[in-house]
Amino acid sequence: MKIYRITEYSAELLEALERLLPQLSASATMPSKEYIENILSNKSSHILVAEIGDKIVGMLSLVIVDIPTGRKAWIEDVVVDNATRGLGLGQTLVEQAKELAASLGAKKIYLTSNPSRKAAHALYSKCGFVQYDTTLFRLLLQEK
Repeated sequence: MKIYRITEYSAELLEALERLLPQLSASATMPSKEYIENILSNKSSHILVAEIGDKIVGMLSLVIVDIPTGRKAWIEDVVVDNATRGLGLGQTLVEQAKELAASLGAKKIYLTSNPSRKAAHALYSKCGFVQYDTTLFRLLLQEK
């Protein structure tokens, strides 16, 4: 198993996104090549992947945010292929994201998780995250 940051668009990344995004969310839509290239070139956005052999089998997004109260990080879109769950890939991805965030100067990492994703909650707790008492607000600016 290998964990690394994706820096360039490739056929392997496209195949992984096509396979993994529907496992993350039934409503996920496939982003364009240009959109993914924009993410990859953005110094605040990082896509980490888990690879077994030459196949990407897991991924997460780490975003660094600079605001007046300090540098923070957000973890989003954590997904491991159904066929490789239970091998510790999710934990390894999250641990790598924590190390990257710390190396980039983030003082805190946030993430949100759907209340129905009990296995994800156990993973995040195992990685040291604690449930934070807050109210999340969302406003949709565009319809899909």
